[in-house]
Amino acid sequence: MTTAWLMLAMGDNRRQHGGNDGYDDNPRHHYEWDSTVPNHARVAVGDVIALWDSRELIGVSVIHGIDTRTEEKTVYFCPKCKRAGFKRRRRLAPACRCFRCGALFDTPGQKTKTVTTYRSQHGRSWVNGRGLLAGDELRNLCDSPFSQLSMRPLRWEKLRDALLELTGEELPLELEDEGRVPISGGHRVSEVRVRVGQHAFRTRLLREQGEQCAMTGAAPAAVLEAAHLYSYAESGEHHDYGGLLLRRDIHRLFDLGQITVDPGSGLIEIAPSLRSYPLYAQLHGQPLTVQLRPEHRVWLEAHWLSKRPST
Repeated sequence: MTTAWLMLAMGDNRRQHGGNDGYDDNPRHHYEWDSTVPNHARVAVGDVIALWDSRELIGVSVIHGIDTRTEEKTVYFCPKCKRAGFKRRRRLAPACRCFRCGALFDTPGQKTKTVTTYRSQHGRSWVNGRGLLAGDELRNLCDSPFSQLSMRPLRWEKLRDALLELTGEELPLELEDEGRVPISGGHRVSEVRVRVGQHAFRTRLLREQGEQCAMTGAAPAAVLEAAHLYSYAESGEHHDYGGLLLRRDIHRLFDLGQITVDPGSGLIEIAPSLRSYPLYAQLHGQPLTVQLRPEHRVWLEAHWLSKRPST
């Protein structure tokens, strides 16, 4: 299961937590927090992050690295209740109001504290999200819609589906997580591969083949995926004529080798384990719905041979 977070990123050092001096956010490339922030140790490499400015979505990405260090940080607190939960007010006097006890004051108390700082690295797969989802819509995608935390758990499936409905396209981030291992501090080590160029690859297939699944026929673009006819994980390249548009369920079964194309006849072959399902059984022995190029046939033959049981 993909873990996702909604993270508040104001920029210009305007984001505060616990009365500190703010954080250096650059949404397209990195996001900073420290060990005074709730959920600070739960965020990990491989997690999806949606950054917002409290009004709308800024963008979506996936963390490919987290830099940590220890430093001394000045923390400010309410002089009355000694708690850090207060807000600086820009236009009102006194300049500060405590959320905890309601005290108003101009000059907060302060102390120096040793903290662990974190900076995400996520620039490789940044997707601009300006104008797509408003603040209220993003809150409703969270586990706790009324949370006030600057980093809060987000339902990845809900975010993905909401953006798909708005844009008609899958997010061009595809995670290939090869197992996450817990380590000290709540972080996990995982190898994350981001499919660079996947969005352009799918766009090209839609332009060349139209809105139709190569095996089942006409279908809305929203349910069509760009399927590689070879192992993209091994090559890391988008080959010319190395893909077809497939409906999501067909794509999954094709990757598993339960649906193949016989290179001799050019007809769809459905694994015996699927033939009890009428939806798939009716495809067995049928031709593809798109015209194949010689390059397609080469890749399809390699796929068919790789998925055949060894004798």
